[in-house]
Amino acid sequence: MRPFVLLVASVAALGGLLFGYDTGVISGAILFITKDFALPTRLQEFTISVVLLGCIGGAAVSGSIADRIGRRLTLFSAGVIFIVGAFVSALAPNESVLLIGRAIVGVAIGFSSVIAPLYISEVAPADVRGALVSLYQFAITAGILGAYVVDYAFAAGGQWRWMLGLAFVPSLVLVAGMFAMPESPRYLFKTGDDARARDELARIYDNSAQVAAEENSIRDSLRIRAAGWEAFRAPNLRRALFIGIGLAVLQQVTGINTVIYYGPQILKMAGISSNSASILAEALIGTVNCLMTLVAIFFVDRIGRKPLLYAGLAGMFVALSALAYAFAQPHLSGSLSAIAIGSMMLYVGCFAFSLGPIVWILISEIFPLPVRGLGMSISTLSNWVGNFLVSQFFLTMIAKFGTPATFGMYAVLCIATIAFVRTMVPETKRELLERVSLKAA
Repeated sequence: MRPFVLLVASVAALGGLLFGYDTGVISGAILFITKDFALPTRLQEFTISVVLLGCIGGAAVSGSIADRIGRRLTLFSAGVIFIVGAFVSALAPNESVLLIGRAIVGVAIGFSSVIAPLYISEVAPADVRGALVSLYQFAITAGILGAYVVDYAFAAGGQWRWMLGLAFVPSLVLVAGMFAMPESPRYLFKTGDDARARDELARIYDNSAQVAAEENSIRDSLRIRAAGWEAFRAPNLRRALFIGIGLAVLQQVTGINTVIYYGPQILKMAGISSNSASILAEALIGTVNCLMTLVAIFFVDRIGRKPLLYAGLAGMFVALSALAYAFAQPHLSGSLSAIAIGSMMLYVGCFAFSLGPIVWILISEIFPLPVRGLGMSISTLSNWVGNFLVSQFFLTMIAKFGTPATFGMYAVLCIATIAFVRTMVPETKRELLERVSLKAA
């Protein structure tokens, strides 16, 4: 891999770092926001999930914007929006302004969740594309872990404004970094700037034969003239869209963000009473999340996407089943906290090398270039809708159905996801990006 390619992917992955930080930081901050603003349960849920409404809006429009102004400038804009959201959230005088600030942050996350993996996939060589897009997921997990560390550092004083405001720092780095990054060569071909596109391909690949092969595959993809929603009337593109939406929704409804957003509350249910102790335990889980993502980076281009998905989903099922069983057994109350921490570590670890990164890889691969921005935007929008529903109603489900039944539902959905992967999802390792699109469709 050329250092240039790694640099470009690393800068773009800062969007994932901010994604992770701004979604993870609220799990600790909400404990103190609730006290300062005297929030009831439903308003706690909405304070956590309002960011997802912004994500839905950002994801809905970002693909079309990226097709108009380019991938680089759209990701640059996301960094600017992150800065605005961080300041509004940190300086909020009341709950209403805080909700506005978190919604602004959500728009930025929606932008980055579509454009960062899209941009990385379009500048990555075929043989390391999975690893480089997984770098985006690694940045998400690093951001979540960083959020937990910051939460713990400020927990003693209940300084939730610092927790939310420190997102300004990586936001500024993203803005400065994207200012200097090149445009995607695929976007340049799409807009007719062939000379610049070839120059960028030459910076990615080692020899002219690889550059020619990529250019030919891109031109084949550009023969699809239909654009916008009309393109998805074609059976092949309709199937690709179904796969993208299905993967995006299943990534969420298997329960990952109940752990990310409500981890401290779950641990309190399991008997850990101290705010600082529950945040520290969550940081331990976040460390596992971060480290296990490295498994995907190292192996996704070697053994493939689907084997990692099968292994990870099986482990997630076991972990969720154990969590449901433990909460259903009153005689385990003395050891429930240890079982909960262990199960959550197993669950997050398995997610981190499978459903976490590989969904972003696949939805960045399966759409042809003329509709890639829109296809990713629709898929990611579906992801955020699922995220919103899970986070908005998790505490309500616990109250209505009980903790064991809630985690049991998530376990069953892991089995449903295995069936979906088995029957619908193509293996895409080491394929040229446009050949993946044609094959998947």
